[in-house]
Amino acid sequence: MFRRSKPYLIVGLGNPGREYRGNRHNVGFMVLDHLAEKLGTSFSRVKMNALMTAVRYSDERLILIKPQTYMNLSGQTVSSYRHFYKLPLENLLVVYDDVDLPFETLRLKPDGGDAGQKGVHSIIEKLGTKSFPRLRVGIGRPPGRTPVSSYVLQDFSGAEQELLPFVLDQASAAVLHFVDHGLQAAMTLYNQQPTR
Repeated sequence: MFRRSKPYLIVGLGNPGREYRGNRHNVGFMVLDHLAEKLGTSFSRVKMNALMTAVRYSDERLILIKPQTYMNLSGQTVSSYRHFYKLPLENLLVVYDDVDLPFETLRLKPDGGDAGQKGVHSIIEKLGTKSFPRLRVGIGRPPGRTPVSSYVLQDFSGAEQELLPFVLDQASAAVLHFVDHGLQAAMTLYNQQPTR
């Protein structure tokens, strides 16, 4: 079995506030809410500019956080948590929306650039490295000439909302597989076309 002594830090990216709750840009928050529910916990504490909860899963300690700094300052919070818990980067997983992936598609990666995602840019900047695991959740490209900046701040369409529970369930399962078996095994299982 895959075991480490340090806790895992699972970060969902999004924007705080009711007006952003259903936005495509907040799918990282949605995945963490779904994961917390699966694990029988909830985000009841605020610590270091994040809503957080800690829970035991499979003999591991998971720290789930939703930074409350707004997307483009997410790195401040992630860096604070990483230093506080003295975490190796392989124990960090950042979950966020990606316009370059079709809706319903998941991609786990060990490293990479920010591809224009401001939250990931902030994390790379504050950690001083691109080498940290991430889970990209596809939200698809904007239709027509809709600017990306407007598209990500819109709520999911009605058709997408019908499929969203499946996406959140798959993403939560991918996170837990990462904890149980490591990144490579999770990539092998979840970096493929989803099957409902």
